[in-house]
Amino acid sequence: MPQLKSSAKRLFDLLDKFTQARVLVVGDLTLDEFLTGQVERISREAPVLILRHENTRQVPGGGANAVYNLAKLGAQVKVAGLVGKDDQGQALRQIFETAGIDTSGMLLDPPRPTVTKTRISGHARQSVTQQIVRVDRKSDELPDPDLQIQLAEYIRQQLETVDAVVCSDYGDGVFTQPVIEAALCHRQTIVDAQVSLQRYQGATLFTPNLPEAEQAVGYAIASPSAVAQAGRDLLNLTQAQQMLITRGEEGMSLFDSDGTQQHIPAFNRTDVFDVTGAGDTVVAALTLGLVCGASFWEAAVLGNLAASIVVRQFGTATTSPEEMKAALLGLLEEE
Repeated sequence: MPQLKSSAKRLFDLLDKFTQARVLVVGDLTLDEFLTGQVERISREAPVLILRHENTRQVPGGGANAVYNLAKLGAQVKVAGLVGKDDQGQALRQIFETAGIDTSGMLLDPPRPTVTKTRISGHARQSVTQQIVRVDRKSDELPDPDLQIQLAEYIRQQLETVDAVVCSDYGDGVFTQPVIEAALCHRQTIVDAQVSLQRYQGATLFTPNLPEAEQAVGYAIASPSAVAQAGRDLLNLTQAQQMLITRGEEGMSLFDSDGTQQHIPAFNRTDVFDVTGAGDTVVAALTLGLVCGASFWEAAVLGNLAASIVVRQFGTATTSPEEMKAALLGLLEEE
């Protein structure tokens, strides 16, 4: 990729500026719990495994993963979202505060639990650990209308203090009309939404993955001509300035409202262990690139680079500017 070599110095300079960026993330905040244990025996009560608990790990998931990725990349981050009046909400707040994230926009929503995904994994002696079951805690009810307005107000109050707003929409109820309208008031709003992209009409940039893009346009995106058509249709649907379709091992396709189309190949196609949360990492690095003055192509390259690192790790993961510099050096040596 010759363009990478000619842009290398610029990309290193952009990575050095990440700490200057100020970002507000509006998100569906989730706590991912990983509970592991050793299988002792089969229960006499039912044909199920009895695990001797070894450890429980709690990490930010869903929209909270986008928040955490931005913080780990060095940005000054504020978060706007809802958590329940429960231990999981407290755990998420604690993780964020330890990472230096401003949590004053994490509003309490007592009737609804903090969205929590608990993965229970077990292993026999000297065997690999495997997931046995996942328990999800969430409510299908929308937040109270007063709380929606309160959250929208908080977002409006922060707009002048941040360089960009990221909407991380996992469909868990945070993104009601008042909240979306408030987030779209910023001049640079980046949207990562799983469904209903048209609700964010006029946002700066969208970052759907391939299945999300297919769902939005209503047809399969299986050929270069279909990718090009989807890019145009998505820009039309959302009235966005730019569209980035992330396509896994096929890389990324960039579309600008002026008709420009560019493609970036995947930087890591072999050491892929877990793509969970990689989209959040792309959005985080891409946003910081744009805030620091990167072109759309440069920002997408930084997003691609960050994702190529986190897919090497199991579960939701983060990276840092130092790791990204090392990965970039490795790519340049391969050229």
